[in-house]
This record gives sequence, structure tokens and C-alpha cells, in this order.
Amino acid sequence: MASDSKPSVPLTLPVLPLDDEVVLPGMVVPLDLSDNDVRAAVEAAQAAARPGAGKPRVLLVPRVDGTYAGTGVLGTVEQVGRLSDGDPGALIRGLGRVRIGAGTTGPGAALWVEGSTVEETLPEPLPGQVTDLIKEYKALATSWLKKRGAWQVVDRVQQIDGVGALADNSGYSPFLTVEQKVALLETADPVARLKLATVQLREHLAEQDVAETIAKDVQEGVDKQQREFLLRRQLEAVRKELRDLNGEAEGDESDDYRARVEAADLPEKVREAALKEVEKLERSSDQSPEGSWIRTWLDTVLELPWNERTEDRYDIRGARAVLDAEHAGLGDVKERITEYLAVRKRRSERGLGVVGGRRGGAVLALVGPPGVGKTSLGESVAHAMGREFVRVALGGVRDEAEIRGHRRTYVGALPGRIVRAIKEAGSMNPVVLLDEIDKVGSDFRGDPAAALLEVLDPAQNHTFRDHYLEVELDLSDVVFLATANVLEAIPEALLDRMELVRLDGYTEDEKVVIARDHLLPRQLERAGLEPGEVVLEDASLRRLAGEYTREAGVRTLERAISRLLRKVAAQHELGDRELPFTVGPDDLRDLIGRPHHVPESAQDPAERRTAVPGVATGLAVTGAGGDVLFVEASLADPETGAAGLTLTGQLGDVMKESAQIALSFLRSHGAELELPVTGLKDRGVHIHFPAGAVPKDGPSAGVTMTTALASLLSGRLVRTDVAMTGEVSLTGRVLPIGGVKQKLLAAHRAGITTVVIPKRNEADLDDVPAEILEKLEVHPVTDVRQVLEIALAPAAVPVGVAA
Repeated sequence: MASDSKPSVPLTLPVLPLDDEVVLPGMVVPLDLSDNDVRAAVEAAQAAARPGAGKPRVLLVPRVDGTYAGTGVLGTVEQVGRLSDGDPGALIRGLGRVRIGAGTTGPGAALWVEGSTVEETLPEPLPGQVTDLIKEYKALATSWLKKRGAWQVVDRVQQIDGVGALADNSGYSPFLTVEQKVALLETADPVARLKLATVQLREHLAEQDVAETIAKDVQEGVDKQQREFLLRRQLEAVRKELRDLNGEAEGDESDDYRARVEAADLPEKVREAALKEVEKLERSSDQSPEGSWIRTWLDTVLELPWNERTEDRYDIRGARAVLDAEHAGLGDVKERITEYLAVRKRRSERGLGVVGGRRGGAVLALVGPPGVGKTSLGESVAHAMGREFVRVALGGVRDEAEIRGHRRTYVGALPGRIVRAIKEAGSMNPVVLLDEIDKVGSDFRGDPAAALLEVLDPAQNHTFRDHYLEVELDLSDVVFLATANVLEAIPEALLDRMELVRLDGYTEDEKVVIARDHLLPRQLERAGLEPGEVVLEDASLRRLAGEYTREAGVRTLERAISRLLRKVAAQHELGDRELPFTVGPDDLRDLIGRPHHVPESAQDPAERRTAVPGVATGLAVTGAGGDVLFVEASLADPETGAAGLTLTGQLGDVMKESAQIALSFLRSHGAELELPVTGLKDRGVHIHFPAGAVPKDGPSAGVTMTTALASLLSGRLVRTDVAMTGEVSLTGRVLPIGGVKQKLLAAHRAGITTVVIPKRNEADLDDVPAEILEKLEVHPVTDVRQVLEIALAPAAVPVGVAA
């Protein structure tokens, strides 16, 4: 904005240099006369002053790095005296700007220069922009002064009306640098000078706001730390008083979880999670329910053996000897455990203990009938390997949280059974027996079998995450042994993650060894008898196993031995029996009664089930192992019976279809087999499977039903010593089936001497013990005609009469 300038007035003045300081018009400043240049300028001004002409005048010129500014300030010496510290000084008032000209001479030792005053005037009234600028500057200055508490100065600034005077008033601002003050001094235009002062003040206020924010944050952090420190000290003091009041020792209460976590040998991620929970615990009050949840969680984490591992026993021969001493038979399982230990030993010797974050654990599924030693085998495996043993009972478990744990938000939340098993074992590489895995159920609470998928997957269980812990748990070094009675009850996906080992039952010889070496000593101790007081001959044990029990395992055999020993002990206490006593085969009937399972071959020929045509002996596999299955067939009278096929005995769909196939085959091939099948069209056929309360299903009874029908039609008896198994097709082919080993063991227990199996199952005979094969005559067949030739006895009556 243009301004009207008055003519300049020439002046000759002594120079008072200001080092690193600037005085603007309107300012009153004290100066120290101990400075030679200042004293020389004041003395020269006093010497040049004429009486009655006014106060001595000097030219205040900023000197920056030895260089004088081009503009100075005309100042008057108001007073000469002493400053507050006692040094001599002078009070100088700035009056107006002076442009510095050439140097000249004058009295005294000071430097004299010629100059001209600079005076500006503004039009009246002031434009709106200038008025707004004045208001803005005053508002900014007032805000800054209020923060400093300078309320008197606020009033003074508000009373200044001149544009130039208002701008020059910023010379008092301590935050302005010398360069900024020199720029204000050399700006002659009042409006431009006020704009410059406004910009400088606005920038300073912005910087001050940022600095105050930072200082406030820092102070708040410091205050928070101090407050937290004081509160912790107060809390410790209160707890100490409570302990003293209750008479507790200082170390009884294990509340210093932070020290426990830092001292514990935890994996890094687990340590970080535990420390976060400790911080939450420290922030929560003692009455908060969250505090008890966190304490329970921390106790669980600290009790887990994160880095505890037992050393495997790499004496392979010694481990096999332990297995042989504690269990008779079960060669497949013993071989698998021996192989596992041998591989572990070689991996350890070659530094391959951990590969890809995974260790060398194992997951085995032991499937077999009850009583064959699946559960006790787990303890023997742990003993042989030198590991801890934990049993996890899964029978009847229906809640998925039983495996994976509950979320911590639930009241009474606990980790899953797997985590509890690791905690109970005290090491990260125990032998965990998952007992009765086929009895796991599912309902609205989830499917526990699905939760076991990650546990039993060697590719995933090194990062198993329990819902309660919510940290990764390495299960890759655990040996899992899952036991089951029925293979079909295990979900397909779960079975795929386990290595299947079948325990098909014991032979009679193995039962005798188990009874003599394991069952009898245990039952003698339980009956309160010394080892030599009651002796059971091998023949007695063999008869107990063969005639008093008929099972794949040895549980019933052990109960029979227990009953026998109790009877002997009772007789001794009554005075009827002297000890020691040797129990022979003939003594069994007097002690525990008559046998319950007499083989068909030992019965009177007229009392055998196969003593009439239409009855055949088959072989089946049940949840209790292999068993003998009888099939009965009969023809209804054409005048009283309805035509068609009737099936009874709780048969499944597959077995019903096998009966239809057997009947269809005989109808279509009757002439070829010399069977009178023409009357089948008008007569009803009834096939019955005894033990009608037991559900039955499967295709392996096809040849048995065909043989029974052929026997009925031909009138030829089925041989008593023959049992058979196999699926039959419409063309008469005998197709393969499963469970050959269990079926042959059942045939041997039942006194069968001849067994017919499908030709394609011949390779399964390798799994059958050699002593069983020696006592059985096994006929692998491919066609049902071969079965009829082997199983049917010669006709005793004409065919027509039989039909």
C-alpha cells in the first residue's frame, strides 16, 4: 500500500553499535556503559549536546558479525546511572528510523555518521485489509502474552493504534532472532512491516503449540510411570500388611507371575503371550473375575513342560526284550515299535532329530477285539522306549472342547485332554494312549473325532493350537497309540492319518503262555495266595481257554482263573482243601462247574447242529473278534407256505442281498448241480441265522447260505468239521472277504478242522500263526461248486425224497 512520506531531516549523530541485538523505534532499553563503544557513543552525544537543545542523541545501529546494518534508530539518552547489578549504564529510548550515510567527524572517540530520518504516514481512514491485519496481530500477540501471564502487557498492546508502532512493538519479543529483527528494522513500509511481524508471530505460536504438545505427552508419560510406580509400591505395602495380618510368609503367595515367567524356560512366542497376560493381570484389580482367569491360564502355561523331553532308550534289543517279557504274541506291534526305535536312533546319530520344525513322532491305531492287550500294550511301549505314559479315555466323549479345550471366556474353562495329558506326563515326548477312539460320538456340541484330525496328523501337529492356551504346542514328538474294537466306526479321514496295526486275537497256545506267565501270578496275589500254594497245570489252562471261554482276548480267561483261585482259597479257609494244591484238568468241573463251550466235533453226532440237512457252518467277524456262525434253511409246504424268500436273524441289507444271490444262483444252476430246484417256484424258502438278537451284516456269508440251501435241496448233510467264508456272485464265483486271520482263529477255537476261503484271500494266510495253520486244513476256492464238493457229505437218501 502506498503511503505519503514526509521530507527527510539530515542528521549527524555518534554511532552506538549493538552486537547481536536490535532496538526498534518505541523501545526503551538499558545499555551497559562498561562496553567501550557504548561509553564512547554516550559521552560523545553528551559532549555534543547544547544546553536547552534537548537530551543527547545517538544512532543505534545493529552490528552482526562485524557488519553494520544500513538502517539505524535515532535514540535519546534518557538517563545515566547504575544498572540493577551495580554496573554503570544508560537508559536509551528509540525514536525513529534513520538511513545511514557517509561517515564524518565529531567530538569524542565515537564514530560519527550522517543520516536522514524516515517518516511515513498512512491515509485516513485505514483500508479494511489493514484494519483486519491489525486485529489479527493483536489477537496473536494477546494469545502469546496470555500464555506467559503478561496481562499488563496485553492491555498496552491493545492500546497501540499506529500500524508502524504496532509492528515495532514486536521488537520486545524474545523469540525473534537478530536477523528477523533486522528485517523488521529495514522494512520502511509500516504495512509490510506489520505483515512480516504477523507472519513471524504466527509461526512462533505454531512451533510453540507443537512443542507444548510434545512436552505434554512426555510429561504425561513420566507422570504415568511415576503414578504406576507409586501405586505398585502402595499395593506391595498393602499386600505385606495383609500377609502380616494373616500370619502368612512372604513367599507363600506366588503372585509374582512376571518373575516366574521370566525365570521359566518358555519358547519365545509363549513367553511373549505370557508377559502380555501378566501386564493385564497387573492392571486388573484383585476382585476382577478376569484376574482369576488370567492366573489360571498362567498357572497352566507355567506347569506345561515346554522344553522337557525324556531321552529315548536306543537299546533296540533291550526294548524288544521288554516287549516280549510283558506281552506274548502281538508280533506286528512289536516289530513296528522296534522299527520306530531303530529309525529314531539313526536319525539322532545323523543329526536329523528335527526336520522342517517336525520331530519323529508316530501315530499308530491298534484295532482288535476286547481283551487282547491293546491298552496294556501302551504301557509296555512306553517302558520299552523309556518314555512317560499317559492314558486318555475317549469312550463316550461327545464334546469337541474335550479335545481342543474351552475358550477362556467360559466360566470353568479348561484346556483339552491332549494338553492335560502332556501336563500330566511332564514331558513333550510321552506315549499317549487314546483309548477307545471308535467310541467317540458327536452331537450339537461338535465332533471330537474332527478335532483329533490335527492332533493325529504328523504334518500338522507340530503347531497344534488349543482353544484355551491359544499358543502353539508341538506334538510332533509324541507317540500316539489309538485303540479301537471296530475299524468301521473310525471316521475315514481320521483313519487315514494313522498307521493301522491289527490285533486279531490269541491262539490257544498263546493264551496258555499268557495265563501262566501273567494272569496267574496277578490273580494269586489278588487272592492272597503265595505263588506255590496253588499250581495250575498247562493242561488245565488249555482246557480253561478252550472249553470254559471262547474269546479272542483273555479277559474271560482271567476271570475264570480268578474264580477258580477264590474257590480254592475259600475251601482252604473252611478246612476242605489242603495247600499246596495242584489243579488238574479233571478238577475244573468240581471247582467251577461244567464247560460252557464244547466243540461241535466233541458232541454226540445226533446232537450237532449240522446233523440235519440245510444247516451250514460259516465264519464271521464281530466286535469281539472272529466267531462261528450257523445258517439254517428250510422249505415251506407248498399248500401252507407262501412262495418267496423269508430272512430272519436281524440281517443287514448286504446280507439280505447275499441270500437273494444264493437263491438265484441255485435256481439258475440247479440242473447243473443235480438239485431239484423246480419246486422252489411254488414253495417258500426261509433262511435263519441263530442268535437272532445280534445284528449281522456283510457279504462273507454268501457261500454259507448257498451251501445250506444246496444241502437242504439235495438232502446231503454239511460236514461238521467244515466251516466256510466268502462272497458269492450270480455266476457262482467266490469273491474275497476280510478278517481271514480272525475267522481262522475262531474256527480253531470252535474245533473246526477244515476251512474254505476264497482263492484271492490266500495271501492273508501269511498273517495266521503257523501253529494254527498246522491244525487246520484250508481250501482256497474260486467257485461255489468247489465249496459244495468239499462241504457236503455223500447223500444218505434219494434226492427226490429230500426235496
